[in-house]
Amino acid sequence: MDPAEQLSRHFEDNRQRLTALAHRILGNRGDAEDAVQDAWVRLSRPGATDLPAVTNLDGWMTTVVSRICLNKLRARAARPESPTDATGPELRLRPEEALGPEDQTLLAEQISLALHIVLESLTPPERLAFVLHDSFGMQFGEIAAVLGMSTEATRKLASRARQRVHAVDPAAIETDPAGQRSVVSAFFAASRDGDLDTLLALLHPEITFHAEGGATGTAATATIRRPENVTRRAAAFAIPNATFEPITVNGSAAVIVYANQRPVSIMAFVITYGQIAGIYSLLEQPRIEQLVNSLR
Repeated sequence: MDPAEQLSRHFEDNRQRLTALAHRILGNRGDAEDAVQDAWVRLSRPGATDLPAVTNLDGWMTTVVSRICLNKLRARAARPESPTDATGPELRLRPEEALGPEDQTLLAEQISLALHIVLESLTPPERLAFVLHDSFGMQFGEIAAVLGMSTEATRKLASRARQRVHAVDPAAIETDPAGQRSVVSAFFAASRDGDLDTLLALLHPEITFHAEGGATGTAATATIRRPENVTRRAAAFAIPNATFEPITVNGSAAVIVYANQRPVSIMAFVITYGQIAGIYSLLEQPRIEQLVNSLR
């Protein structure tokens, strides 16, 4: 078989696996597909690949895709997204009454949202090290080669990331809609009243808050950890004359925040043991309007 044809067939046989890998690293299906296609463009260039010298073709393709994903993560951190980028999670909005505790998709969706919130708080090297080792079983020596770091430094990166990810226990996530809504309502009431003691009691000690502003709100994009830091942002939730529409987002209790009858934010909450362990706040106006319109 011609070497170019051999490479093409092998790559297509692995495209689904590589896309799953990129999706887990980047958190967005569109970005993942772009990363895998970028990898193919690079690998298929004449003279770019010496197949006889490659002893582990699967591992080699994984390394190429991982490096492209790392560059994409670093680019996100270094510059605001363009207006057409969608680097956040795929959000599924539903009316609150559309879901009940018997809905079997709730927990999987909530775990996915919780994982996204935590992954957004990691540095690009931490995120890559964690995903490649814990989700795809790559050895630390292989990951170190992707990162250009020592094996021991890579091991420490993954360990730090693992501690943050495991702070949210899937078995502890509240799936009962009424239980979720009770905590969220108390959160907004305490924010409105400036009741910091109640706010602190409602927030999990390892809470992660991620606000996504996109190109239309780059100053608002932030990741915050620890209850004390999140409460400092609580004033932002107490918009004068704001109204809140209860919904669910990816199985989690959420709200659409309106100011002057215009949607200005979508906030989703991950609840564990009666406390808020994760908050995702979308502040990108065009995407908010698109999602709200899809709900009608």
